[in-house]
Amino acid sequence: MAFTLPDLPYDYDALEVSIDARTMEIHHTKHHNAYITNLNNAIADTALADQSLEDMMAKAGTLPPAVRNNGGGHWNHSFFWDVMSGDSMGAPKGALADDINATFGSFDAMKEQFNTAGATRFGSGWAWLTVGADGKLQISSTPNQDNPLMDCADVQGTPILGLDVWEHAYYLRYQNLRPAYMQAWWDVVNWDKVSELYSAAK
Repeated sequence: MAFTLPDLPYDYDALEVSIDARTMEIHHTKHHNAYITNLNNAIADTALADQSLEDMMAKAGTLPPAVRNNGGGHWNHSFFWDVMSGDSMGAPKGALADDINATFGSFDAMKEQFNTAGATRFGSGWAWLTVGADGKLQISSTPNQDNPLMDCADVQGTPILGLDVWEHAYYLRYQNLRPAYMQAWWDVVNWDKVSELYSAAK
């Protein structure tokens, strides 16, 4: 079963307050699509062709680099699009907000720790907010297209929020100012979706 490029849940210009339309279009149609094409080529005529992305992530440490990297790229980007929205939501509410306050001290403290994880990731990668196996919230970062679902991740768990800190995600508007991009990105987080993922992970 070949993987296909998912549609975005909004128009390319919907996140303009934080991410310009041209970046979104290139990111989706070029970068994400390339991961899918390369993944399909890597798994063609192998036993992996019938497996889900989640199954691949669970054993990523044993997979060929082309499958790990491109499978991760496809999963990460599909996830990334869904945790953003053009409708500004400000901050989380309910059980997720309570858990963030209890775990990190405050929403602002969580954002600062998350931003630090992304800003200090050397080279390309991702910043994550996950629910660990113990049910507790945790913040981490991964290199390249790795993610916390992978058996080889330093910090494993179920992602509920993720930010792409590869330069292609922000360079047209922010150039080398990754922290400025990260700060602006909070204005387009889809907290309804994050709360839904949080509830499912708990």
